[in-house]
Amino acid sequence: MEEPSVKQCCATFYGSDFARILLGDSFHPGGTRLTGRLGNLLALTRESHILDVASGRGTSAFYLAESFGCKVTGVDLSQENVSLAIDEAGRLGLGGLLSFQVGDAERLPFGDKTFDAIICECAFCTFPSKPVAAREFVRVLKPSGLLGLSDLTKTEEAIPELEGLLSWIACIGDARPTRRYSEILALAGFQAVTVEDHRDALVSMVREIQGKLFGAEIAVALKKLHLPGVDFGVAKQFAQTALQATQNGKLGYAVIVSRK
Repeated sequence: MEEPSVKQCCATFYGSDFARILLGDSFHPGGTRLTGRLGNLLALTRESHILDVASGRGTSAFYLAESFGCKVTGVDLSQENVSLAIDEAGRLGLGGLLSFQVGDAERLPFGDKTFDAIICECAFCTFPSKPVAAREFVRVLKPSGLLGLSDLTKTEEAIPELEGLLSWIACIGDARPTRRYSEILALAGFQAVTVEDHRDALVSMVREIQGKLFGAEIAVALKKLHLPGVDFGVAKQFAQTALQATQNGKLGYAVIVSRK
């Protein structure tokens, strides 16, 4: 499959109702708790202007603006996500702090040295060209600006049961070991600040998804929910395999903070 197709497929899924049923408002392990942790590690203040890459429907951006009083610009590949985020920002009365626009992480639509900090949650692993995205992060950050990643990690060992298109949708497809992410960032011009292991957040999220899959399957059978094209058998087996891989250390979740 060509790279643009993979990216568009992921963007389409994460804008879908099914994704919202499984993942709620915050589409990454740890939810806003881990977003808050990133905000603290980035030392955000009311004077900070940050970029949220792959901002989805804006959940993290809303949380950071409300919690730290900072200005947040969100960029996402999905026009539907951007439109929903803009509407919600207006409803919450946060229009003065928040803005959202369509854009690609590998071709960020912003000028050089624009932002004080960048967050990218559970998305860097899906970018076809991570080195290009990392160089874009460096370009749009101000001198000494901070990058906060939270992302899935995967050992070098192959996991055949977690391959294919579903693995991309689950953000597993091109996940790398933590050290490899750090190497990519270093080659782009970043210096490591801190790395934290948050595998527990991934375990919790997979278990929640398993429960929601069971509930959604029953709702579809009772015709209380319409989810055409969803193969619950495949989805449940995938989730179980992902849980086992996380518990035995083949999959994980990490926070990486680096300085330009």
